[in-house]
Amino acid sequence: MIPIKNRKKNLEATVEEMRNFAFVYIEKYAPSKQQLRTYLLKKYLKSGAANVSKKNITDLIDVVLEDLEKTKFINDKFYSNSKAKSLIQRGSSINKIRNYLLSKGVRNKYINETLSEIKENNEDQDFFSAIKICKKKRIGPARDENNRPLFMKKDLGILARSGFDFDTSKRVLDIEKDEYIKIINLL
Repeated sequence: MIPIKNRKKNLEATVEEMRNFAFVYIEKYAPSKQQLRTYLLKKYLKSGAANVSKKNITDLIDVVLEDLEKTKFINDKFYSNSKAKSLIQRGSSINKIRNYLLSKGVRNKYINETLSEIKENNEDQDFFSAIKICKKKRIGPARDENNRPLFMKKDLGILARSGFDFDTSKRVLDIEKDEYIKIINLL
C-alpha cells in the first residue's frame, strides 16, 4: 500500500504532467475542450501509470481543463468561430459546419451563436459556398454547356453530399455561365 504522503505527491505530479501534455497539444493543434479531454485520457491510459481508477483520472483531467479555460488557453467559442470561418472559405455548407463542430464536441450554444453570426453577415451563405464547390469540382455552371444536362443528377449528388439542400443545389446548377463567371470574380 502506498503511504498517503507519496500518493498526494503522485497526484500533484500527475496533474502537472497532464498540464504539460495539454500545453504541448494546444500549441500544436488548437483543439476544442472535448478534443483535449479525449487526448489527455488516451495519453494517460497509454502511459501505464500507477493504478489509479478511471474516475480519478477524469476528475484530474476536468481540473486541468477548468484551469486552462480560466487562463483562456482553450475557448470553445473561439474554436467554433475560427473553424467555421475556415470551413466557409473552403466552401462548406452550414449543415456541414454544424455537423463538424458537433463531432468535435463543441456545445450547441456556441454552435448556434456561430451559425447565427454567419447568417447575419451573409444571408445566403450556402449559395456562395455551393458556387465555390462548383468551381472547385468543375461541376454545374463550370461544365461545358453541352454536358450540363447530362451530368445534372451527378452534380446534384455531389452538392447533396457536401451538405446543401435541394433548393440551393438546383438554384446553383441552373445559373447561366455568364452569371456564374460574374459571381466567381466577386468571390
